[in-house]
Order: sequence, then C-alpha cells, then structure tokens
Amino acid sequence: MKRTPLYDTYHSYDGVKLVDFGGWELPLHFRAGISGEHTAVRTAAGLFDVSHMGECVISGDDAAAYLEYLCTNSIADLAVGRSRYTMMCYPDGTVVDDILVYRRSETTFLLVLNASNTDKDLAWIRSDNPRSSHCPEVIDISATTALLALQGPKAVEILKTMVGECDLLESFAFRSQCEIDDVFALVSRTGYTGEDGFEIFCNVDDAPKLWNMILERGEPFGVLPCGLGSRDSLRIEAKLPLYGHEISEHITPLEANLGAFVKLDKGDFCGRDALLAQQEGGIPRSLRGLEMIDRGVPRQGYPVHFEGREIGAVTSGTKSPTLGGFWAFALVDRSLSLKFGSQVEVMIHGQRKRARIVKSPFYRRER
Repeated sequence: MKRTPLYDTYHSYDGVKLVDFGGWELPLHFRAGISGEHTAVRTAAGLFDVSHMGECVISGDDAAAYLEYLCTNSIADLAVGRSRYTMMCYPDGTVVDDILVYRRSETTFLLVLNASNTDKDLAWIRSDNPRSSHCPEVIDISATTALLALQGPKAVEILKTMVGECDLLESFAFRSQCEIDDVFALVSRTGYTGEDGFEIFCNVDDAPKLWNMILERGEPFGVLPCGLGSRDSLRIEAKLPLYGHEISEHITPLEANLGAFVKLDKGDFCGRDALLAQQEGGIPRSLRGLEMIDRGVPRQGYPVHFEGREIGAVTSGTKSPTLGGFWAFALVDRSLSLKFGSQVEVMIHGQRKRARIVKSPFYRRER
C-alpha cells in the first residue's frame, strides 16, 4: 500500500488505527476515536493528514481557457490568490471528479485532485478529453507535495502563532510562500469539514516537522490529530460530496444538487449540452437528506422505499456526534416531489427502517 510522508510520524501513536483507503494506508482514527475527533473539530480544532490527495500544475497562455472548457464552474474570472470549487464532467454530464482550482498567476494554476482519481484525472486533462489536442503544460507534483488540514473554530488562533495575519485571509483565498519557522508553505483558507480552517501545502520532506509543530502549538487550544472516520462524519453533516457517493461517473452535478457550481451561461464546456438538456427536460433524481426515525446505520447503496416501492438509494450515512442519531443522503426519484417531513423507509439488513426527509446541510457553523 501507498503511504504518505507522515506515516512514520504517526503509525506508532497509541490508539491509532490504520486502514486501507483506496490503496493508501491511512489513519481511520487516533486515540480519541472518531467521535472524540469529530467533536474536537466542531469545538476546538483537528489536524488531518490529507497528503494522499493529488496535485498538478497547469501553466501556459492558454491554461485559463483550457480549464474553462474542462470545468463546470467559471475559471477565467478567478483572481490570482483565489481558489474555486468545481467539477470536471464527461460529455454525458456525469462527473470525472470534483476538484479545487487555485490561480497562482495569470497563466499558472494548481489543481487538487481526489486521491482515488488522480491517475484518471491526469489522463483526462492531458489526453482523454475532447479538446486534449490543445492541452497546455501539465506537471504532476503529487509525489513531492504534502497536504495538512487544520480545521475548527480554534484553527485561526493556532495558525496565528506560526503565520502572521492568517486571519486576514478570506474564505477560498490563499497565500504562497508563507514561512512557518523554516518551512515554506502555501496556506489556503479552505477545508472539508464545514468548519473554518486551513489547508497547508508543503514539500514532503517538511511535512513531519510541520505536523508536529502544529500539534505542539495547538495543544493549549485543544487540537487533536484526526483520521478518515471523523473526516467522513464531518463532511456528511455539512453536506460536502464525496466522489463515488454523491457524485460519480453515473451521477450528474444537477442530480447531486450542485447546480451552483455549474455555470451553464458561461459558454461551452465539456458536458454542458447534456447538463442543459437535463435541466430543460427534467432532472430525474435528487439528493435528499434523511433523518432516521428507527435506529440503524444507513450505508451507501441501501434501498430507499416510499409508499411500497423503491425510489432510490442511500449515498452516504453516519451516526452524528454533533446532532445525535443517524443521518444520511439518498439519491431518489425527483418526480415524487417529496416534502420535508415525508416518511420513507431504508432497507437495513433486510429490515425496513423508518426515516424522514429533512433539510440539509444537517449542520451549519455559526459565522
């Protein structure tokens, strides 16, 4: 299995549980457990190793125009020093991947790719998309880049002990060449937990020092090292999609309620015609939030029933440390126009468990 540059730092921690995640040996949780880490991020801060994510740099005079075609969101008007969430779609409107695009200069962009999709994404960008003959320079920097995520309401206070004026960074803004002791890093005010926080890019050789430094400086603030388990429960509460669950090569952004990141009026992009036709002809499925009435963990793929017939399936589910109880998202038949409070059933281990349709996200932080 692959290992991040931080593996040797944390694999011997007391209480750490390592698991295979898409071919990567990563921590599921540390000593505090999933619930303890989840609560730390909601109330103080948590530090995640997300160095398994892929990164590439796209540069050239035509880089912006090329990304404008590949991405559903607008890229041409992205300011230097800002990042933007977007998706890349196939011509049929389904999703290649959801990514973050950082504009480093007028002609240079950094892309952050999902770990399990990195090879596929690079192939799509370089050679497999319909306009690949116009591809600018693409450099894969995944092997030399580490990525740490410091998340939670105390993240700003912790990082301010190391990076001056980081509190002045706006959401989805970043600063290059931040000096943290003698480590140079790109600091971005982004995250995947529903909390305020930062993602910090550095060279792989500097990652252990930076990890230990953040935990040491953050100890008085209650920071904890966190693993994949809490990362998943946090993002579900905040309605943040995971590739292969809420979006995939079989699900469009419009079905996943991500239309805000699809700019159909910006001009041509890959998948636009299919997405426009879906919007005009009627989106067949819709992502809906579920709160379980009966006790049971709704897992991906579990069928959802309404008035005696199957109407869709769960995409993600979790026991919520913040809210209590069990919560899920399901992709269901949109023609039913289910209202908030409508009761459905989720098939869990052969038994029909009652749930209700609820508003989502399930959790929003106070700003």
